[in-house]
Amino acid sequence: MSFFEWRGQDLLLVCHLQPKASKDEIVGLHGDALKIRITAPPVEGKANSHLVRFLASAFAVTRKDVEIVSGELNRHKRVCIHGPLTVPAVVESMMRS
Repeated sequence: MSFFEWRGQDLLLVCHLQPKASKDEIVGLHGDALKIRITAPPVEGKANSHLVRFLASAFAVTRKDVEIVSGELNRHKRVCIHGPLTVPAVVESMMRS
């Protein structure tokens, strides 16, 4: 299994989230998941909201175009990005590997 899947124009990502990090960044792979560090704490949905904002910015879409499909209460999440206008270089290089 891969960490990504294209479904038409939409990109489905399997993510492993590390909250309370020192900075927001896409790190690499964590097993079969894309490891993402974010600065927000994992309380009251703050980490999920922050993840949506971060991914929207990284893939050049609006926040409503980023949907957490599963794993809202877990570090391991499936996220759908509807019609990404760009793919960050770090993610693109891992897609080719």
